[in-house]
Amino acid sequence: MPRFAANLSMLFTEAPLLERFERAARAGFTAVEIQFPYDAPAEHLQQALLQNRLSCVLFNLPAGNWATGERDIACHPERIDEFRQGLDTALTYASALGVPQLNCLAGIRPAGVPAETARHVLVGNLRYAALRLQAHGLKLLIEPINTHDIPGFFLHGTRQALDLIAEVGADNLFLQYDVYHMQRMEGELAGTLAAHLDKIAHIQIADNPGRHEPGTGEINFDFLFAHLDRIGYKGWVGCEYKPATTTEAGLAWMKP
Repeated sequence: MPRFAANLSMLFTEAPLLERFERAARAGFTAVEIQFPYDAPAEHLQQALLQNRLSCVLFNLPAGNWATGERDIACHPERIDEFRQGLDTALTYASALGVPQLNCLAGIRPAGVPAETARHVLVGNLRYAALRLQAHGLKLLIEPINTHDIPGFFLHGTRQALDLIAEVGADNLFLQYDVYHMQRMEGELAGTLAAHLDKIAHIQIADNPGRHEPGTGEINFDFLFAHLDRIGYKGWVGCEYKPATTTEAGLAWMKP
């Protein structure tokens, strides 16, 4: 069975962020991930991890103003300096939390910016970030997102992500494969995971439709989890879903 990490940005949201660590540990998790940890002081998050004997396995680079609808700025030509400043902040948090990898969201292509320009900016930012992270022994991940939930998101397919990884040419750049997003965009989950396992450093899960917990939709997670074991996936599986009711009730899928 794969190793599961609780996404504390989407699970246990009945409680404030710093209280979710204890709830995750009580539910049986040994690891967590956070979409954006930056609203809490790094030392408070570090203490919550230590107190609950949890490891943090992933969080995202700063993504612009998420509250106003921005979905990262890595492909925005006029915000390269802001991207690099955000990377500095992320590295500070990564050091405090002992996280081994950071995810970079590509963002929505700005109006009026040609696709070739956005790609050029994204490649340059990824090269810069990968080099900075490599100096700290960290992996950099990129994640395709479905364009039904986020129209205009620049990186939206596995092949596109793999082509970017090849163009950037950094040994520490990998794919974050989100089962929910790729079910909506491509399907062929098992075949894609098997074919590109060497480039996949992290997996996230949610069922479709609704982005709820496994067992609420069309994806055969019993098969998929056994498939990950068969193909030898050794990374974490992040539970990045919206509980259909409460987090604790929605964790029944883990009991078998």
